[in-house]
Amino acid sequence: MSRKVVAVILASGKGERLNQNIAKQFIKIAGKTIVEHTLDTFERHDGVDEIIIVINPDYRNTMEEILLKASYKKVTKLLNGGQTRRQSSSIGVNAVNDDAAKVLIHDAVRPFISAEIIQECIDALDKHHAVDVAIPATDTVLRVNDASCIASIPERKYMMQGQTPQAFRAGIIKRAHSLAESDRNENVTDDCGLILHYKLSEIFVVRGSTENIKITYLEDIVYADKLFQLRKIHHENRLTPERLEGKVLVVFGASRGIGKSIVEIAGLYGAKVHGFSRSDKVDVADYATVERALEQVSRLEGKIDYVVNTAAVLRMGKLETRDLADLHEEIAINYMGSVNVIKASVPHLKKTRGCILLFTSSSYTRGRALYSSYSSTKAAIVNLVQALAEELLPDAVRINTINPERTSTPMRWEAFGKEPEETLLQPDKVAISSLTTLLSDITGQVVYITRE
Repeated sequence: MSRKVVAVILASGKGERLNQNIAKQFIKIAGKTIVEHTLDTFERHDGVDEIIIVINPDYRNTMEEILLKASYKKVTKLLNGGQTRRQSSSIGVNAVNDDAAKVLIHDAVRPFISAEIIQECIDALDKHHAVDVAIPATDTVLRVNDASCIASIPERKYMMQGQTPQAFRAGIIKRAHSLAESDRNENVTDDCGLILHYKLSEIFVVRGSTENIKITYLEDIVYADKLFQLRKIHHENRLTPERLEGKVLVVFGASRGIGKSIVEIAGLYGAKVHGFSRSDKVDVADYATVERALEQVSRLEGKIDYVVNTAAVLRMGKLETRDLADLHEEIAINYMGSVNVIKASVPHLKKTRGCILLFTSSSYTRGRALYSSYSSTKAAIVNLVQALAEELLPDAVRINTINPERTSTPMRWEAFGKEPEETLLQPDKVAISSLTTLLSDITGQVVYITRE
């Protein structure tokens, strides 16, 4: 069943519980306002056709500035909200012209909503008129009386914690709000509550996520900041040959492993690929040689569309006993090498609105004993990408980092010896996912690649 899908983003709150001088949806985390993170997910989702934003009138100008800067293509309406959440929701759903449309109502301050949950809500509306998102309650839920004494303890297996989006066929949620408008005794706090209160339909529940938090208090800001740092995405390896045809790709660290696979596969798909490594006397730790390599390609091809840096070294030892020169070299290659590649690439990529791709490691989330230098450089790569994604946004240059599972490469063999081949990723799979990432519209993301 195919119907138009409209996302109504409720961003009309004042954020009074946060005790800040700005509404919480406009607080910046990980380089963007919270509402931008939320909008990004709906904007990128192929199943969402249109976005309507309901805003607090006091912040209309702020929201307009965000929309102008980010150029969201799916946002069709920016509406002033009401005094309550229900009123704002009513304003949003009644702006949907098609009663047969699927409507997803989502809180702007839930920036960790996933594409998978959005899709499950859309699909569920093929069979149901109303859909909620919830997770099982992990704590015992108490029902208390007016004297703050326990009146009952509901059985936990039936208890769930509600989230958003809540999804509806447009006609039924409009009917619910119409009834509420003329009901003086109505005190329901959300849209599914209205459907239940007026007995308009059963409500199907889609499983939510513990990460789909609503930012309400100051502690939530701290937690959200950490979640953004560790956030990961997966995407399908849908590499379309025609999109790489004629594109100019430069790969550093191209002589072996993942870099070599990227060069070979991109070439098969029609890209003009130029690979460099220390065997060609191009050392990423040396800015001048990186700059010369890129200039050489630019003169030959007339442009550069994509730049990938896979160059890295992995060395083991306690920090106390390792040679200082050896540590400096590892940091120079693993971290400053990426800095050099980015700095030398940006002038070329501004002209083509291109993309940079770096590589991190699962050790970025927590330092590993005996690999402290390597772990810390890989954590630095993630922070570098997240920061530069915002810096480069005005120039339409994208930057992401790939985080592959343990991969069958010469660097890994040299560091860990023989391992069961079936437990390792193959470089070709990483290469295809890397090329897919270059062709995508995402930026500032850690892209996880797994064997499954």
